[in-house]
Amino acid sequence: MMVENNGVRLNVQVDGAQGPDAPTVVFANSLGTNLHLWDPIMDLLPAGPRYIRWDKRGHGASDVPPAPYSMGALIADAEAVCDALAVRDCVFVGLSVGGMIAQGLAVKRMDIVRAMVLSNTGAKLGTPKLWNDRIAAVRSQGMAALADGIMERWFGPAFRKSPAVAPWKDMLLNTDPEGYAGVCGAIAGTDFITPTSGLRLPTMGIAGSDDGSTPPDLVRETVDLIPGSDFHIIRRAGHLPCVEQPQEYVDLLAGFLTRTGTI
Repeated sequence: MMVENNGVRLNVQVDGAQGPDAPTVVFANSLGTNLHLWDPIMDLLPAGPRYIRWDKRGHGASDVPPAPYSMGALIADAEAVCDALAVRDCVFVGLSVGGMIAQGLAVKRMDIVRAMVLSNTGAKLGTPKLWNDRIAAVRSQGMAALADGIMERWFGPAFRKSPAVAPWKDMLLNTDPEGYAGVCGAIAGTDFITPTSGLRLPTMGIAGSDDGSTPPDLVRETVDLIPGSDFHIIRRAGHLPCVEQPQEYVDLLAGFLTRTGTI
């Protein structure tokens, strides 16, 4: 289905229970991926909840407005998706920039986000120079110029050397450079350390031991901003542990869903 926010059409997929009365889990994916990032875990998730995921603007089957984008626009897109599907009191799972969206939405709409999972993310990611350099590279050379370096940050050595890496590299290469640059711009301008430190809601952090984009210490520092949060490292996984270690990822999610009364 498509949800529109200020003229931008967002591609949304709903799995599991279909009605708004079901407990709901919302997934927000990372830069350079689409909603199919979560495919490896979907069949492993507990039955009962409604599972919602969408393509960020500039990614997948969503519209690609001109770059740059603001983090406020990405959060408003998430809000529009949730409002269109009558989502209230959800568990919001955000990976990388999806985790930044989770933090921003939790601050803005406490009625939507009851608990959150911050996976491979931070309250602040990199420096403006890092992101501006990446924007310049993708504009001048396209996605292919960045692909090998990104694979090194996304995946541990064993997975990266296996045939299993091919579809994920293809997903990155098929990302529209304008959309990629747009989201890079949103990340460059975001520092959520102060607002995130004011949050008071059940929170779990997940990191990959081999993550070259958001190392475990960064994830731990971010979830430690929220009192009562807990933190887990998935071994032999990089930036996308839901791909490399899907069963372990689901085991952590299922435990959190149980502790928060979602299942």
